[in-house]
Amino acid sequence: MRKILVSGLLLAAVFSVNPARALDSSGAPVVVTPLASRTTTASGQPIMLPQKNVQVLVSTYDIAPGATLPVHRHPFPRYAYVQAGTLKVTNVETGNSNTYKSGDFIIEMIGQWHQATNIGDGPVKLLVIDQVEEGAKNTELRQ
Repeated sequence: MRKILVSGLLLAAVFSVNPARALDSSGAPVVVTPLASRTTTASGQPIMLPQKNVQVLVSTYDIAPGATLPVHRHPFPRYAYVQAGTLKVTNVETGNSNTYKSGDFIIEMIGQWHQATNIGDGPVKLLVIDQVEEGAKNTELRQ
């Protein structure tokens, strides 16, 4: 019980400071730097999770300079961390655009048609996390 309490207190300390500092089991420092804290998507929608059998999918994307992804939408939440490059995402329904660069965190719009273009000189590298209903896909292409 004491170990659980100590672990809980350590986690609370780690996540309550910006950036947080803690020690790993060997006594070496561990630095936790929060990257994002949001309750809405890029288009202002509340973030809603799948209602049954949630499956987490993690993938990487490498988008060549000048490449534009086809118009698509996501029925479930999708999060992306921009590891490198510059990406412009346009909501084709509203015409609104956001530009993301290395180090940015994207909470993608849900159920809205959009497309993304690499507007930089180098490749865009994304770490993408999807939360879907088990067995479902999270990208629908517009016909």
